[in-house]
Amino acid sequence: MAEPEATGTQRNAAGPGGRPGSPSPKAIAAWVLVGLVGAIGWGVLALSRGEEISAAWLLAAALGSYAIGYRFYSRFIAHRVLKVDKTRATPAERLDNGVDFHPTDRRVLFGHHFAAVAGAGPLVGPVLAAQMGYLPGTIWIVVGVIFAGAVQDMVTLFFSTRRDGRSLGQMARDEIGPVGGAAALLAVFAIMIILLAVLALVIVNALAHSPWGVFSIGMTIPIALFMGFYLRVLRPGRVTEVSLIGVALLLLAIVAGGWVAESSLAGTFTLEKETLVIWMIVYGFLASVLPVWMLLAPRDYLSTFMKVGTIALLAVGVFIAMPTLKMPAVTDFAARGDGPVFAGSMFPFVFITIACGALSGFHALVSSGTTPKMIQKETQVRMIGYGAMLTESFVAVMAVITACILEPGLYFAINSPGGVIGTTVESASQAVTNFGFAISPEALTQAAKDVEETSLLSRTGGAPTFALGMSEIFASVIGGGSMKAFWYHFAIMFEALFILTTVDAGTRVGRFMLQDTLGNVHKSFKDVSWKPGVWLASAVVVGGWGYFLWVGVKDPLGGINQLFPLFGIANQLLAAVALAVCTTLLVKSGRLKWAWVTAVPLAWDATVTLTASYQKIFSEDVRVGFFAQRDKYQAGIDADKVLPPAKNMEEMQTVVTNATVDGVLCALFALLIIIVLADAARTCFKAISNPESAKLAEVPWTESRIVAPAGLFPTAEERAELTAAGLDSGGGHVKEPVA
Repeated sequence: MAEPEATGTQRNAAGPGGRPGSPSPKAIAAWVLVGLVGAIGWGVLALSRGEEISAAWLLAAALGSYAIGYRFYSRFIAHRVLKVDKTRATPAERLDNGVDFHPTDRRVLFGHHFAAVAGAGPLVGPVLAAQMGYLPGTIWIVVGVIFAGAVQDMVTLFFSTRRDGRSLGQMARDEIGPVGGAAALLAVFAIMIILLAVLALVIVNALAHSPWGVFSIGMTIPIALFMGFYLRVLRPGRVTEVSLIGVALLLLAIVAGGWVAESSLAGTFTLEKETLVIWMIVYGFLASVLPVWMLLAPRDYLSTFMKVGTIALLAVGVFIAMPTLKMPAVTDFAARGDGPVFAGSMFPFVFITIACGALSGFHALVSSGTTPKMIQKETQVRMIGYGAMLTESFVAVMAVITACILEPGLYFAINSPGGVIGTTVESASQAVTNFGFAISPEALTQAAKDVEETSLLSRTGGAPTFALGMSEIFASVIGGGSMKAFWYHFAIMFEALFILTTVDAGTRVGRFMLQDTLGNVHKSFKDVSWKPGVWLASAVVVGGWGYFLWVGVKDPLGGINQLFPLFGIANQLLAAVALAVCTTLLVKSGRLKWAWVTAVPLAWDATVTLTASYQKIFSEDVRVGFFAQRDKYQAGIDADKVLPPAKNMEEMQTVVTNATVDGVLCALFALLIIIVLADAARTCFKAISNPESAKLAEVPWTESRIVAPAGLFPTAEERAELTAAGLDSGGGHVKEPVA
């Protein structure tokens, strides 16, 4: 059986980024205090019965848990399980071509990675899951990210980095075998197209007829280009300098967006959905083919300032305003499974609905796509892989808070479909009261008036709820009720920016994946920077998600709207593939005793997703089962009766077609994942039974000539090493190895 690189492990044992010595008494006391803060927060959340509690306790529980998880568990995985090697050259260093492979300052790369993985999921999923109460979703978000999501991201990034940045599907083919690999390649690429189209649809819906949002987000492109050239040509390595300039320009663009919306230019930036689709396809293509340093990395880095900055300010607002959680800890819908927001029991559907923030298969695509081709040092996988996922999880926690500080009656009026609550405030008030949460028609009218909307009824999808909760918190700290409308529309624009960075990075990752796959047929595609392959693969990827997006915009029941119900399950099935690949690689590389690190979350994720898939296929509840829904609408057609949401017989037939397609695809994806899991189990058993037969596709060790810190801030030892090499805190190449 292949053994982990001994040389790198020995060299890294005492160096910067290596395994630490004994902690000081002050450090022990500090971490005990952090643990107590988290424990008290969890205790308050768990023991509260019926009374409203401050959202600050939820934040305390999450932040304390994140700190402990990052400090101890991620370090254990990095140094004991993976044995990261700071002396080993990464593909960014060995294959640097200035297009796809490019050693990137860890701070910029953290921003790119976080922006690429943090899409709609951490904003939308937790809001919808609040239907079950604030406690189930919060527990899954925090516990899930520490032991599953962040682990998947970091371990996938590590193994891809040791394989020249190979995509997840290609790693499955190389390490599991041709059968499981082929199933993984097919499932991963198909699921990715669906995920990208869904994310793009959310952006289109958010930016349509919004001149403020279109202008502000559009301006991030030239700002990013300027930042890219600034770091590459004008002032190489001046990350702090360009960050200050970029943030200043970003804030100016946001403020100017408001001016534009009130000026004669508003019409120019007021775009229809179809126009936005075209611009998004063009942008996605360019972001995929241009050098990564020119547009993608600086734009994602810039977006991270707004993302993290806004969420951090929101957290500060929670501690200042101390809003109470008005949603019960656990609602009756958790047991009954008949919630108006989404149907299904708490298990497994809370874990499917929260598609990001705890565990997301999409993250594994980025961790085996752009990021491993840009990382300077193996030791940085902890900060970038594990750390960025914790940051996204914190976004998800804030989303739970924004949903649960609203009056439950208002929450359900916003998130329940029109077919359930009707179209008037009177009918909505009555329906919500029947759910057990009273709200008056006057209160519903006033809530819409406060944010300058004609109505908030049935504003499903999660985004409006998040925006409303954010406006409540910010307005209570700055400006009062008169500023609520401003903060609401700011939040809508913020969400669109949040998601767009996932679409552009995802398109590039899809291009890598397709080139890896085509490389099995034609070797030229293996070179992910080969121009014909770059342009062809990029066109296929944007053409795929662009087609579903275009049809979805033109037809409310067509295109990506047809596949939207598969989003959560598909994403979590993708996580099962990633965790299966990681577990297989741990076993094959001589780390059998540590394979539980990914095998345990794999077992949980496979149980959850396959259970959800089974219910979506075979459930007789028309609100849950795809084929049950098909049969209901087919019976309506046979009886010449139109059922909502269809408005005529043609739409009835479309619903039947959609339900059939979703059911078949759900079954197909589940079958492909079962094949991957079975083949992975076979490969692991073979490696354990006959260690000599285990062959890895890992590239040979090459000595690194880059000196760079492992974390966000250099340690004392790292500062000394940087000084000896004549480098600043960003690190970089040295001509000779540092002693």
